Amino acid sequence: MARFSFNQATAKHWPLAEAVSGCAAAGVPGIGLWREPVQEYGLARTAKLVRDTGLTVTSLCRGGFFTADDWRDDNRRAIEEAATLGTSVLVLVSGGLPAGSRDVDGARRRVVDALAELTPEAAAAGVTLAVEPLHPMFCADRCVIATLGQALDLAERFPPGVVGVVVDTYHVWWDDTVHDQIARAGERIAAFQVADWVTPLPAGVLLGRALPGEGCIDLRRLREAVDAAGYTGPIEVEVFDATLWSRPGPEILTATLRSYLTHLP
Repeated sequence: MARFSFNQATAKHWPLAEAVSGCAAAGVPGIGLWREPVQEYGLARTAKLVRDTGLTVTSLCRGGFFTADDWRDDNRRAIEEAATLGTSVLVLVSGGLPAGSRDVDGARRRVVDALAELTPEAAAAGVTLAVEPLHPMFCADRCVIATLGQALDLAERFPPGVVGVVVDTYHVWWDDTVHDQIARAGERIAAFQVADWVTPLPAGVLLGRALPGEGCIDLRRLREAVDAAGYTGPIEVEVFDATLWSRPGPEILTATLRSYLTHLP
């Protein structure tokens, strides 16, 4: 249990305050938060709530989406929110191709330029910009960074404590270089997120995830790889699954804990 973190998205419809208190009551040490429910509940109220319950905020999702017109202001706000919540990890999803563009190389250069603008503020706030690669099927509309190797190519242009990477099992398990890239990542691993891959994928492919042990990923091997690379931080279970979301929040947490304790340690 010491490394377990419950990502808020795993129980999408569980109100924030109830999720926090439920995690605390279950002895869960960490929670990964999302910006939208935090903003709805109130940033200062959320920060006080997690402090009062003794939970650690293991990550804040998410910044990035550098194709949006307001990306600069939005990411600056995200850095401030992460610092206020007491987390050092702001997950970044880069965004896809600009509207009407086919220039994927240019889109990736745009991510580098955006990181260069944001790193001074992130460093001052003590926040690591954690670049998350997404599965290639999301390249066009959500994330032009499709492999852990690409994420590291970007991150290595900046100091390790300021720009890191996210290893999300759902997005990287298929890559035949992933274990070499995890070893390469070393101290740049800012977050380790876990979900399983199920087939057939639903119509909404973002929801093709499952609790650990319900799909085809060798999760323990990936966990051993990040450990061997020197990562000792939280193991955050983050599952997008409409069927799971239909269950009561406490029931989802119990099922998540059971699957984690069976398939990750």
